[in-house]
Amino acid sequence: MTVHATSLAMTALPFLVPASRWSADAAAALTPEALLLYRSNLLGSDLTVTNFGGGNTSAKLAETDPLTGETVTVLWVKGSGGDIGSMKVDGFSTLYLDKLLRLETLYRGVAQEDEMVGYLPHCTFNLNPRVASIDTPLHAYLPYAHIDHVHPDAVIALAASAGGEAATREIYGGEVGWLPWKRPGFDLGLRLRDYVAANPGLRGVMLAGHGIICWGDDAQACYKNTIDLIAKAAEHLNARLAKGPAFGGRAVDPLPAEARATAAAELMPRLRGLMTGARAKVGHFSDDAETLEFVGSHDFRRLAQIGTSCPDHFLRTKIAPLALDPAQVREPGYLEAMLDNYRQDYAAYYQRNAGPDDPKMRDANPVVVLLPGVGRFTFAADKTTARLAGEFYANAINVMRGAEAIGGYIGLPESEAFAIEYWALEEAKLQRMPKPKALVGRVALVTGAAGGIGGAVAARLLQDGACVLLLDINGEGLEATRVRMAGQFGHDVVRASTCDVTDEAAVAAAFATVAREFGGLDILVANAGLASSASLEETTLELWRKNYGVLAEGYFLTSRAAFPLMRAQGSGAIVFIGSKNALAATPNASAYASAKAASLHLARCLALEGAADGIRVNVVNPDAVIRGSRIWDGDWRQERADAYGIDAGEELEAFYRNRSMLKQSVLPEDIAEAVYFLASDASAKSTGNIINVDAGNAQAFTR
Repeated sequence: MTVHATSLAMTALPFLVPASRWSADAAAALTPEALLLYRSNLLGSDLTVTNFGGGNTSAKLAETDPLTGETVTVLWVKGSGGDIGSMKVDGFSTLYLDKLLRLETLYRGVAQEDEMVGYLPHCTFNLNPRVASIDTPLHAYLPYAHIDHVHPDAVIALAASAGGEAATREIYGGEVGWLPWKRPGFDLGLRLRDYVAANPGLRGVMLAGHGIICWGDDAQACYKNTIDLIAKAAEHLNARLAKGPAFGGRAVDPLPAEARATAAAELMPRLRGLMTGARAKVGHFSDDAETLEFVGSHDFRRLAQIGTSCPDHFLRTKIAPLALDPAQVREPGYLEAMLDNYRQDYAAYYQRNAGPDDPKMRDANPVVVLLPGVGRFTFAADKTTARLAGEFYANAINVMRGAEAIGGYIGLPESEAFAIEYWALEEAKLQRMPKPKALVGRVALVTGAAGGIGGAVAARLLQDGACVLLLDINGEGLEATRVRMAGQFGHDVVRASTCDVTDEAAVAAAFATVAREFGGLDILVANAGLASSASLEETTLELWRKNYGVLAEGYFLTSRAAFPLMRAQGSGAIVFIGSKNALAATPNASAYASAKAASLHLARCLALEGAADGIRVNVVNPDAVIRGSRIWDGDWRQERADAYGIDAGEELEAFYRNRSMLKQSVLPEDIAEAVYFLASDASAKSTGNIINVDAGNAQAFTR
């Protein structure tokens, strides 16, 4: 990794300048509430305007009171926890405006600020169940019909800079006011109202450390005002950034892309394994240009230590990241010490600021980990949260770049940051979240995932919250499976890689992918398979080796690649998809049956080796899983029918069903349920075991 002098400039990345996307044709026929939604979705889906879940919009609309039949003014405002980019009409809270305004008579001061939130449900219009946001007073007490409150990077850069107030005057010529930092809530709403009343003619107000709030007489005017104010901020910052390198210039060159990917695959399981807690975490890696510019700069450590400034940012990222030294990251004990120091520092931060009524200390592990030359790692309870945390830290980097360009980046006072992070209202929001599914935080890899059993297994693990890397040699079938599962379970939790499990290099690359994409590995389902039928004399050496290559060597290679990742996590579950034929002899299938028997015994050996590290290895033995199976769609179906002297159509399925003790067909979903049991904590004390899912076959009894 090459270190350069400050004189080596690195061009600062520009702020994106938003442009209006308003369509008069699209807006023309919309009702007032639909027009509010249209404006909100336009703003929220534009990342130059706001980030995921950030910002709120409102409109004061005339409605008919369902109790009196009279026309009343109702505040429609984005509800708590919503995302203005993707929300629907039911994402808005609706409240009687006159009741909201009368709440001022009940306000007892800043010390009792939180109790005002308890009054908001009493102002609900038309029994709307959507919980009102803490920002509701900002919209209620301003006299404007349409209001936007957003947190774009360019605006937060002004709001989080020592030179922000002066820059705001310079950019907007007095048309945008400035309010010092004040935590969101009722008191800020009253201060904002009084400030605007005392300063007529404003188009908006910059809320230090928080964002901008602006307005308009109608929905289109409000939208265009918001876009214009953000664009002016971005253009001003870009002009300042053009004068020199950001963050003091480059100190560390980024590694080549392939080397960054390799470093991420090596580092993420180590970090994940060291993050203590009741549940495993999922990782996300990014080496985007913003991050590489920041972590490779001279000012990186100074700025990272200040932490994030906007509440939207540090609620996702914690107040500060963990910054690693690339020269020491591979040294024994270095990561352990760095993570332990971070946890101790976080505990001290909590102790300095916590009062007797504050929530208990939350997870003390870092969310964001930064490595010069490589990029940004984020860890959270699930993949989507980890990805969003990374995106929010990218926003924070942009803010730091802009803030430094106009006078110096400043963070919130520690006590204020703590008050936001451990806000009773934020804790209540966390408590309202549903209990996570059983496999949330777990990472799985399934081979043969484009087939019937593999696809069913992957879907079953995804259904309960796992992240899954799908592997298969059939690229076309694999992509179709990935698209289907991403559509069903979300793009964040599904990845796919074409892989021949008999190719050592391909297997290594696949396991590097799962480490880089999700942070490690908890579950391996070795399922890639084939089947062949031939008498001994007709079994060629090529056919013999093909069976052993996929069914024995493939299981060996994937298990060998899984072990170090699972050791790094301190546990793991490996499930082999075997066969009834691993235990019961069958005519004209010596290569297939003996290879399955070899993989079964391999599982027993691995159960012995893995137990000390908490790695469990078990086997599911199916029989005659015909429906949805690629194996049974090929020659194997006809070969097995010929071996038993029956028709290869429905007669074959009936033959296997009637041969079973329970007289039932075995389906891919049945195998998936057995795999789920062996992969989950329900079987936490089971290893070296075999579960037959064959509808009953006495020959295959294990004892």
